[in-house]
Amino acid sequence: MEQINIRKAELKDLDVLFEFKQALVESERPFDPTLKPGPLYYYNIPELIEAADARVVVAETASNVIGCGYARIVDSKPYLKHQQHANLGFMYVMPEHRGKGVNKLIINALKKWSQQQSITEIRLEVYAVNTAALKAYEKVGFTPHMLTMRLGLEDEKN
Repeated sequence: MEQINIRKAELKDLDVLFEFKQALVESERPFDPTLKPGPLYYYNIPELIEAADARVVVAETASNVIGCGYARIVDSKPYLKHQQHANLGFMYVMPEHRGKGVNKLIINALKKWSQQQSITEIRLEVYAVNTAALKAYEKVGFTPHMLTMRLGLEDEKN
């Protein structure tokens, strides 16, 4: 089995991270009819890499970056027990490396960083119909919590 290393992302990783960003957008298009056509920019990756309240990690094997993810500390709703939580995003593993536990290694690194920041809650968003992602997140301990529902009024027939 190939050795997979998880490390903090650096600005030198930007080229491959920009590729991952667009691959992630394209993989999510079938789940979201509200996405605009063309390239989209969900994340400001350089800002995330340099932010004190965030950690971007990459997975690499044989010096090739094969996956990534980030945790960012955000303020929680005032009625919750925890004042802040870590929000995970930009979770991506190259298709040829899926099923090898890369996602679990990335999440474990982000969990560890979050705990070092005294964070006790981690959350993420995933499309409800993305069963592969749901299984991957449940496999590492996440449980469904809240479902956002939508109604596209322009699609409705009167």
